[in-house]
Amino acid sequence: MHIAYSALQNTTRPIAADKITEEQLSIRFKAYHATCNKYIKEIAAIQKYIPGWLPACPNHG
Repeated sequence: MHIAYSALQNTTRPIAADKITEEQLSIRFKAYHATCNKYIKEIAAIQKYIPGWLPACPNHG
C-alpha cells in the first residue's frame, strides 16, 4: 500500500503560476485522472483506513 501511496504523491516542483498554460493544466488533469483510474484498487484500500482520502490533485498554480 505504501508503494501505491508513494506513486500518487506529487514529486515535481511546482511551476510559477504565470508560466502554466491551459494545455499544461489539461495534461496534468488527464494524467491525474489516468493515475487514479490505474490505482483505483489501491486508493480504495487506503480509503479503508483514511475515509475520503484522495491523492493530491496537481498544482493549478
